Amino acid sequence: MFCGEAMTTANISRDILHRQIRDKRAASFQRFYHVTDPFIKRLGLEAELQVHTLKKCCLASLNCYYFFLVLSLLASGSDDQHAIIWDPFRHKKLTTMHTGHAANIFSVKFLPHSGDRILVTGAADTKVHVHDLTVKETIHMFSDHTNRVKRIATAPMWPNTFWSAAEDGIIRQYDLRENSKHSEVLIDLTEFCGQLVEAKCLAVNPRDNNYLAVGANGPFVRLYDIRMIHNYRKSLSQSTSAAVHTFCERQKPIPDGAGQYYVAGHLPVKLPDYNNRLRVLVATYVTFSPDGTELLVNMGGEQVYLFDLTFKQRPYTFLLPKKCQSSTGDVQNGKTTNGVIHLNLCQNICFSLLSFSSNDLPPHLEKIKQQANDAFARQQWTQAIQLYSLGIHQASSNAMLYGNRAAAYMKRKWDGDHYDALRDCLKALSLNPGHLKAHFRLARCLFELKYVAEALECLDDFKGKFPEQAHSSACDALDKDIKAALYSKSESEDKKANSSIRFHSFSRKESIPEDELELRERSFDYKHRYCGHCNTTTDIKEANFFGSKGQYIVSGSDDGSFFIWEKETTNLVRILQGDESIVNCLQPHPSYCFLATSGIDPVVRLWNPRLGRLDMEGAAQANQRRMNADPLEVMLLNMGYRITGLRGVGPDGSDDEESSEGQVQCRPS
Repeated sequence: MFCGEAMTTANISRDILHRQIRDKRAASFQRFYHVTDPFIKRLGLEAELQVHTLKKCCLASLNCYYFFLVLSLLASGSDDQHAIIWDPFRHKKLTTMHTGHAANIFSVKFLPHSGDRILVTGAADTKVHVHDLTVKETIHMFSDHTNRVKRIATAPMWPNTFWSAAEDGIIRQYDLRENSKHSEVLIDLTEFCGQLVEAKCLAVNPRDNNYLAVGANGPFVRLYDIRMIHNYRKSLSQSTSAAVHTFCERQKPIPDGAGQYYVAGHLPVKLPDYNNRLRVLVATYVTFSPDGTELLVNMGGEQVYLFDLTFKQRPYTFLLPKKCQSSTGDVQNGKTTNGVIHLNLCQNICFSLLSFSSNDLPPHLEKIKQQANDAFARQQWTQAIQLYSLGIHQASSNAMLYGNRAAAYMKRKWDGDHYDALRDCLKALSLNPGHLKAHFRLARCLFELKYVAEALECLDDFKGKFPEQAHSSACDALDKDIKAALYSKSESEDKKANSSIRFHSFSRKESIPEDELELRERSFDYKHRYCGHCNTTTDIKEANFFGSKGQYIVSGSDDGSFFIWEKETTNLVRILQGDESIVNCLQPHPSYCFLATSGIDPVVRLWNPRLGRLDMEGAAQANQRRMNADPLEVMLLNMGYRITGLRGVGPDGSDDEESSEGQVQCRPS
């Protein structure tokens, strides 16, 4: 038994008073940025909290912890089924208690407005427990889930209500005022996605507690309005008998208005590839920005994505059930309102109504662009991308910067890079319809993304618009590649009715429902993508906003590091070693430049501005290899073995693109 320091009522009162005085002094500072670039550059390890004991000679994950927003307490739960409460600033353990769980704890949350007294835990034993820390007792035990409970969520304005997400596919709502023994089924994902769906994470919007985000296995993240779910079920209960109501609730889906879907546009195209390579797409963590207008998602098997909940856009590519014949609807974000891509660039339907932007840059941005071009010439693709991104952040209407960044993405070829390049090409063409290189790169991006028919249409448009380039080596090479792909696929495509656009074969497996194509077309695309970390080993890996206005993004990684990006530029600014094996959890303090991390090691590490840096580009390149490695190789890496060539950027150790791209493709402007 792990024996912790007793937490008497007097000790609690004294500790709370000390923290209240300290927090009051810091209140004025909280109105300003408490996380700045100089602080980020100096971030280093302050302390290690030896938090949990082990019952067996093996590593245990410290799976989760949470800073209470007012009094700066830190709670941790672990495989040893204990919960520990800390004062992180004094590195002092305040209390330890056994939670009553029979398996490892995955999530712990303080119940808001409970005076730091009530703690909720969810665990692998399928149970949700509620604890009173002042008496160190479990006061409520819920056994409604039938599989592992992965996340608990609370709402700032609902002090008696909380939610749980479990691998039985159920989101449950708990109201301690109404029922202290049973919970309500709020969302049953198996109604829409089949029995193999598993809920992995959830979060409540801090500004509007009526909105709940849910992540599960698969590429989609769902956003629900809790009021509409309750209203829908209330209408069912009023119009049917109780027995029929139960049946309908299980059979009828929640109405469209109750749920919105978010997905990175390139992920559906690659789903069969992920399945074949045993790379599973799982949303391991979701969280809202401090102002509630953005949603951050850590996608297991992929990258970290930021979705804008205010200015939404549809993905630019889909696996469509049939080829678009013509466009008659309005065009928005490069797509017609019926959700079908339209790429007739000769007629400029998508772009001619938008203003032409000058490529002139002020001197300081011209210098940044030249530095990016120099990095591109040295084949330092990531550095070039970061410099172009910095320029775009300050000159968002410059078509040349978007076109150049697209070229760098296409050279680097990390997962998702060709889709980001496609987005940049479309943006460049919206700003300058005569952008020759962006037009050609768009055709190549479509080809690389397996949209072969669209690539041919786009290339034909390019030849008609720029006849002097129609017989260049780059055009001839791409034309040859496209026609070879069309020929190799034509026989199999003839056997598929109404599937002329589906050149990337899509085999429906049990875990992929029949209506998933429709869901993809209804989904909203991401605003920003953050890459460099690796998330393929655990399904509890977090990503969070860092700073009073969420100006930075942080996430753990399978290589034992944690990564820090600038939110708006997406540039990677720091990598720090946070664990001997894997960093799973990161919780920033809400009002200080202070961060807590945990992973496989049985410790919590505390970080504040100090010194120390890692090689960012080398670590990011190594994680690309790790993320695409054989599962056996990943297991050996996590056991401490070194794999030859880990730091290569591709399977063959080369990052050279095809030499046949020619003069219109390779060089930045």
